[in-house]
Formats: sequence, C-alpha cells, structure tokens
Amino acid sequence: MTIRVAELTFLEHFAPRYGIPVPRHVSGTVSRAEIKKVLSEWGGTALVKPDVLTGKRGRAGAVVEVSTVQDALRELKRVSGLEINGHVPRTAYLVEKIPADYEIFTAITYNSSYLSPTFTVSLEGGMDIEDVVEEKKITIPVDIFRGLDAYQAGELLAELGCSQALISPLSRHMVSLWDLFISTGMISAEINPWRVTSQGNAVACDFKGIVDEANFKAKAPGIEYPDYPESISLFEEEMAAWSASSHQGQAHVSDLGGKKILPIIFGGGASTIITETLEVAGGDPMFLSDFGGNPPYERMLQSAKLCFNHKLSQAKLLLILGGKANNTYIDVTFSAIADALLSFAEEHGPLSLPVVVGRGGPRLVKGLLALKQALEYLRLPHVIFGPDTPVTLVAEYAAKLANALPAESEVKS
Repeated sequence: MTIRVAELTFLEHFAPRYGIPVPRHVSGTVSRAEIKKVLSEWGGTALVKPDVLTGKRGRAGAVVEVSTVQDALRELKRVSGLEINGHVPRTAYLVEKIPADYEIFTAITYNSSYLSPTFTVSLEGGMDIEDVVEEKKITIPVDIFRGLDAYQAGELLAELGCSQALISPLSRHMVSLWDLFISTGMISAEINPWRVTSQGNAVACDFKGIVDEANFKAKAPGIEYPDYPESISLFEEEMAAWSASSHQGQAHVSDLGGKKILPIIFGGGASTIITETLEVAGGDPMFLSDFGGNPPYERMLQSAKLCFNHKLSQAKLLLILGGKANNTYIDVTFSAIADALLSFAEEHGPLSLPVVVGRGGPRLVKGLLALKQALEYLRLPHVIFGPDTPVTLVAEYAAKLANALPAESEVKS
C-alpha cells in the first residue's frame, strides 16, 4: 500500500524538518483577525488552495488569489467544498504568493530503466511541465547508497544554463529534497515549481509525493498523514465489490480523473511507478490499477470488462503494462483482456484507439499471440514491448503517443 502526500502535509511536517524553503502559510480555520494580519504581512495578497490528493488544482480553478479578508473567507469555504478530479478536499488553506522571475521543476522517483532512483530537473517548471521538450529536462540515476550531492545537482543546473549565482543555493535545496525522499520511505517526490525570485531565492511552491507504507521509514516519529474524505466513483465502488468477492488475484483501482490513458497495470509497486511516470510525462491516466497476483481467467475477464465499460469509450489510448512476472500466467491474463475487448466491441461497436503493451513472465509468447490476434481482428493499431524494455520507458512512450493523437473534435472535423 502507498500513502499520497499533498502540499499541506509537506508544508507542515516535511519542509521544516528537512530545511526546504517554502511560502508562509496558515490553516483555513484561523480567525478573521489572523487573516487580516497575514495579508498585511504578505504584501496584500495570498493564494487559497485545497488540501486534496490530486494534481492540476490550478487548472481545475481551485487555486484562487485573494486580496481582502472577505474574499479569503469566501474562497476558503468555497474551495474546501469543491470536488476536484473526483477528489474532495480535507480542508483549504492560505499560502503566501511568491513573485518569481522563473520556475524550476524537480522530481525523484524509482526508475526501472536504471534499477535505482532517478533525479529529474528542468528550468521550465510550472503547470505546463508536460509540454516541456525532453531537451530541456535532464534525468540522472542516483546511487542509493551515496545519494544525491550538491556537485551532481550543480552540474545539471549548469548544463541547463542556470545562472551561476543560483547554482550553489539551488544545489543545496535539491540535496535537501533527496534527504526528504530517502529518509521517509518515499517512492516519488516532486516539487513543481520552485519559484525563483528576483533576489535569487528559490521557494518550493507545490509538492506531491508517494510513500511506501510498508517501508519502516514511513513511520518516522512526528510525521502524521491526515485522513482525507472519500469520494468513491461508481467505477471504484463496482471494482471494490468485485475485488472483495474473491481473494484470487488483485483487482484494485483508484480513480484519478484523467482523460487520456486507460491503464491495465500489473505488478504491485510497479503500478505506482508506472502511474507516476504517466502523470509526469503528461499521459493523464484515468485511474491507478493493479491486477497482479496470478488472477484466473474469469477474474481477469470481469476486471477488464469493468474497466472497459466505465472508461474505454472516453480513452485516447489503452495501455497494458507490467514488469516481468514470476508467478502470473501471461497467457491467462492476456486472453481474458483480449476477450473483454472483443465483448466490448460486439456490444458497443468498432473501436478506434491505439494499444501499447509491455510485459514479461511465464507463457508470455502464448499470451502475446492471443492478444495480438484480438487486436488485429478489431483493427486496432498496437505496439508490443518485450520484457527487456523498462516499464518506465514504455509508459513514457505511451504518454507521448497519447499526446500526439488528435483531439476527438479534430478527428470528427
């Protein structure tokens, strides 16, 4: 199991502990007098943000600038009651607005192509990070024992053309981010953006992370992970009921509110890494899924049918991906997925989306043949990757392909 970490938890617990500079902030439950005081201290403006377990809050209209006490009170109440990408906020809070000359993106995540954590940095961070070309991002592996040092971070910043005066302080902040990542059992940690002021100060203005709950480091003293309101979609409700009906194989999903990639993912921890890779690469996955544990044919068939019935007609791309299995029969799971696709097409008509496949494990060739036959029968364009291709590279490929596809309106015109 994993724990998703939102910005407010980062501001309250992690940033002070690891010396990461952040904007000043106060809870949305503070008094009117306190709001008036902080607005005065912060230069007359502040941002209202929801404490919610989803990204793209700004695009959803849930991050609002306020300049009066009355506006702040009204927006704190409104924003705390919004449903954002299928998720309900725990609360709302006020945070200082940081003026900046430019923004920086950083992320640390485990990457199967390197068999180690990787550190990614770009001098073009912000809401449109998915649109930044690969030439303006750099990713390097980080030795799990030696960690990320300021010299490595400084080299990356220099290579990207960062101002010489900023390299030293920024490098120290990035080492602090690594310390946070490695000390708390995280499998991913992203700050986007660091806002760099005209005085050369870098401030971490948004954060999201995922903690491996099974890691003993996740139980660090003094760290509290809040409970968030549940907002369960019909899709999640039906899948949860189906999952509870049998212990043969896993059938777990968590709706993410995405609109591009429908992910049928296998592999426990790999599913989280794949989903995070899709999100960072702009793949906008519809849900997080895990269908491992060697499910029998009927179990996988119904799981796939539920995914397709709820999501396939809105998807731009179908991704079927997992690491190299040890005890899951690939021919059984892939035959079930193939039959679920055929059943959906028989009921709803022809399909017109590309399919990206990547997998390894027992009886792989037989499974790939069964799936390939169905895809060819349905005339669906497809790309199949073998077990030697890292799942993160397959996920990045799928995200790029989904982003390159024309919008539905363009297709119709």
